[in-house]
Amino acid sequence: MSDAAVVSDVAVVAVEVVDVHKAFDHGRVPVLRGVNLTVARGELVAITGASGAGKSTLLHLLAALDVPDRGRIVVAGRDLSGRFNANAYRRGVIGLVFQLHNLLAHLDAAENVELAMFGAHRSLAERRQTARDLLGAVGLAGKEHRRPPQLSGGERQRVAIARALANDPAVVLADEPTGNLEPDSAGQVLGLLRRVRDERDVTVILVTHDRDVAATADRTLTMANGTL
Repeated sequence: MSDAAVVSDVAVVAVEVVDVHKAFDHGRVPVLRGVNLTVARGELVAITGASGAGKSTLLHLLAALDVPDRGRIVVAGRDLSGRFNANAYRRGVIGLVFQLHNLLAHLDAAENVELAMFGAHRSLAERRQTARDLLGAVGLAGKEHRRPPQLSGGERQRVAIARALANDPAVVLADEPTGNLEPDSAGQVLGLLRRVRDERDVTVILVTHDRDVAATADRTLTMANGTL
């Protein structure tokens, strides 16, 4: 099976999770206990729940940062249980936004966005233009050459969202993207994620412990006892 094998109608379904289980410490600490999830293309879904419920574990599996013990995960037509190039998948199919923006402090905003495009067979000029365009789209025009310490928390998270969009992903996975932000900045980031969904037809899966944040999504799911 090729790494691009289509196993579902990606025109309709962006993410499909079927009976996924995951445990740690050699199986002694079960975290996910038969999770099932279907997300439509262009949908913004929030997953909430108590700390330790397994929200971030599920997101890491969707990002191919870890593998399930059993079950099936399909993202944008890629069956993650089959043979596929995980690096190419993370570079070209999904975009990742974390609570801690994970920007490199010694690089400016544009350079941080450009980093995501290395290995994507784009010229230097294309990478630079894409970075400028994306930073402008997230409201940071004129701040392309500021380094992360020169930006506010909300601005740094907007750079992280621009970076996540650099390779035109089908799905954006956001893990507590507003967790370290003041209410005003959090609202701006949430508004930006909704606008990204509307304008780019991108599917967004947002993990949060904050029910007010989750309420801004199209659909909210709660994780408890390792299931949704």
